[in-house]
Order: sequence, then C-alpha cells, then structure tokens
Amino acid sequence: MIPGCLAALATALPAANWPSWRGPNGDGSTTEKNVPLQWSATEHVRWKNALPEPGDSSPVVWGSKVFLTQAFEQEGGRTVMCYDRRDGKLLWKAGTTWKQAEKRYGKNPFCAASPVTDGGRVIAFFGSAGLFCWDMDGKELWRRELGPQSHEWAYAASPVIHGDVCVLYFGPGLNARLIGLDKQSGKTLWEYEEPRPELRPRTDGFKGNERGGIIGTFATPIITRSGPRDELIQAFPQFVRAFDPRTGRALWHCDGLNELIYCSPVAGDGVLVAMGGYFGTSLAVKTGGTGDVTGSHRLWQTVRTKNRLGTGVIADGHCYVLNTEGIAECLNLQTGESRWQERVKGTGKKGDSWSSMVLVDGHLLCLNQSGETIVLKASPKFELVRVNPLDGELANSTHAISDGNIFIRTHRHLWCLGSKIP
Repeated sequence: MIPGCLAALATALPAANWPSWRGPNGDGSTTEKNVPLQWSATEHVRWKNALPEPGDSSPVVWGSKVFLTQAFEQEGGRTVMCYDRRDGKLLWKAGTTWKQAEKRYGKNPFCAASPVTDGGRVIAFFGSAGLFCWDMDGKELWRRELGPQSHEWAYAASPVIHGDVCVLYFGPGLNARLIGLDKQSGKTLWEYEEPRPELRPRTDGFKGNERGGIIGTFATPIITRSGPRDELIQAFPQFVRAFDPRTGRALWHCDGLNELIYCSPVAGDGVLVAMGGYFGTSLAVKTGGTGDVTGSHRLWQTVRTKNRLGTGVIADGHCYVLNTEGIAECLNLQTGESRWQERVKGTGKKGDSWSSMVLVDGHLLCLNQSGETIVLKASPKFELVRVNPLDGELANSTHAISDGNIFIRTHRHLWCLGSKIP
C-alpha cells in the first residue's frame, strides 16, 4: 500500500507515534510489524486504567505520553487527560468548564473529538467551549472561542496539524466552517464557510424529523499528497472539496454525496473515497484536479448504501469499510464493485460498530460495540483471522497503535495491550 493521506508532519514521524485520530499518515494505517494480533482481557494486557466517565473519543500517543479527551458531565468539565504509557498513571489533566446548555446525541458523550499532537503541543476541540492548546506538560499555550456550536447531534470532527497549520472543521450546524489556524498562536489564517444546505434541494429522501431531515457532516478533514501539492479534503453535505491547507484556497470539488455524512474521507493510490451515512451515497474521485471535477475525475458513485459511521482504509487497490450494522465490505477502488460483504461478529451482545478500521501488517482491526476486535485479512478474498474480546464494555472509539502497543478506549477503561512497554 502507498499511503495517500498525510497528517501532522507525516513524513518525519517515526512509527512509534500515533499523533492523531487516524494515525501518523492520517489514513488509519501503520507501518509497524511488531503489533500483537491476538489478545484478551487477561492476555497481553500491559495495563488497564479506569476512566472517570464514558467517552467515545480515541487516544493519541507521542513518546511516553497518551492523550485522551474526557467530559465530566455534571460539572461541565471539558478536558484532556495525559497518561504515562508505561504504567497508565495519570500525569495531568487540563481544560475548561462549560455549563451552558449544549445539544448532543443521547448515546454520544461530550468531548467526542479526539486530540492531536505534534510532540510540542496538544490541541483539542470542545465545541462551543472552544479550541485549546497545551504544551506536553499541560501548560495552556492558547485558547480560541469560535462561537456557539449548535446541532442536535453535537460534533465529532477532530483537529488536524499540518506543518504550522491546525485545521479544524467547526460544525455541523450553526456557523459551520472549515478553519486554518496558526498552531503557535491560535490566530485564524483562513476560513471557508460551509454553504447553507437549504440552498440545495435534498437528494436522499431522508426525512428524519419534522423539519425535513437532519443535515450535517461529522467528518474529520484529511490531507493527501497529489503530485507536487498537498490537498486538504473535507466531505460536506452533498459534495467533497479540496483546499490548499496553507492558504485555504479552493482547488477542486466533486458533487454526489448525500446530506448526512458520518465518516471521514480516505485517500490512497491517487483516489479519494467519501461515504455518506444514513440513506448514504458513496463516491470515488481522482485527486489533483481543478474546479468542478464531477464529470472529469469522479470514478464511481453508489446510492442508498449501508449505514456507515466508521471510516475505512485503502490498501492494494481496494477500499475496506465496516458498516454500522457490523457488516465488513471490500470495494474495488477504481470501480466501486463489491468484492465481498460479510457480517463479522464475536460473542458479545453488541455486534454493531461506530469505530473506524485500522490497517496493520496486512490485517484490518475492526472494533465493535462489545469491545471486541475483529481481525480480518486485508484481501479481496474474505478471511476472518480471529476475534479478540476484552470484558464486554461498550466501545465506540478507534484503536491507537504505537511501538508495539495497542490502545483501546471503552466507556469505562483505557487499555494498553502488547508484549512490551518501550
């Protein structure tokens, strides 16, 4: 596989770091070979640390530190917690208190966005409470109030660091926009205001509520290399758009998505795949274009697909995704043809999944809501390798992989798995 996504300092990052929600390349993959593919609640557990309250965000790792966003519901706490990766000891926590009313989906706690780090700073997004930056020891460097974030399902997009720019999708809902900020100061460098969805007629037929249906994207933007340039790509309701990450200048756009986007786009082999959620529409488009590339660069489009909350991965000419109902799927990257669809389940009560796939050493790691990791071969021929259970706790996060360790966040614990602690 040739990684297509570049996130924070991707070309300079050793495999030991997992600096963002989708890893060192921003595409859900790692080049590590020493990662265990078998574990349980008692096997290959380095440590297991109780968390104060439920949460759906994912851990990120830099060196000896693990970072996790954590809400404290009753007191309105919005925090980042820093743990020692060697023993799980809490080193520090920092954040703010937000007691004003905020909407959210009832099954998704606040602080759903994962943090991002470049080894010098940690940045986290807390919706209406703002965007915060700390040094690696928990000292606040800056904070930005960006206005109210208001949507009936709140927010989930994580910040991304690329060079000196921190990119944030502030949305969905009121004031939805894509923002580029100076990571050193938090100063706004550029903004792209999301077009008002009511200006475009709805295409998917989803009503959802009395106001005509829920609209919005919860996607985290990605950065991919296309020829001589980097492209910052975001999936918006009904279309995908690429920007210059340094200046925010629009490069190209492709129509064809539906109005409700849960998962993030994924790129590889010069192709960008974006997938809608409920009543979903999926599309693939060649990167590197200019202007409206719907007719010239779009490779395929499928409508009324299965519901997808988790983001997939691209490997060796195929796109893999785990649908919300626990059905894994392999698509031909160039044509969209389904090579296989298989329901993957363990022994737990909940086989559905909100989590995103991770690609490691030719294998796909798929986390379900029972905290079980389904291990599949990344192959156009379906092969279930094994199922790795934990203790049945609800899990909606995504694996983080760092220097032979796997980190999993459930609603009750943060787990560190592996045969060694570096």
